Amino acid sequence: MPRIIPSLWFDDNLEQAMDFYASVFPDTWIHGTTRYTEGGMGEPGKVMTGDFEILGQRFNAINGGPHFKFSEATSFIIECADQAEVDYYWDKLTEGEGAESQCGGVKDRFGVSWQIVPKALYSTVTGKDPEGAKRATQAMLKMKKLIVADLEAAYRGQ
Repeated sequence: MPRIIPSLWFDDNLEQAMDFYASVFPDTWIHGTTRYTEGGMGEPGKVMTGDFEILGQRFNAINGGPHFKFSEATSFIIECADQAEVDYYWDKLTEGEGAESQCGGVKDRFGVSWQIVPKALYSTVTGKDPEGAKRATQAMLKMKKLIVADLEAAYRGQ
């Protein structure tokens, strides 16, 4: 069965990005790197490509230069069990030059976009009570970091 493996384009900081992700996510594996050689397109000895895995998701990446930038049009969802996990990933991914966005979105210091989503989001914004779901959705739209207690309270009408 074929697999889909996201490929990420970094300017010149792939090695730092892999180390950063390994420090943030448990069970991160760096499977290997290749380096530029004499006569190649990059500086000899610098990392050219890397293969790594975050929480079971394989990634391929290249230090391809400044030609392409990451965009919020593509993001990776981190499904969190509870508020503690939301807080952990929010804090880690926004530290340094990371940036907060709306509705659980963040951009890390490398420009990669993530959606930090508590499982409670699904049970509130798509709950069986249509009015509760509407209230929870309206609450979510006003949030940057998603707050489980606030989503649940909105769903209940509190």
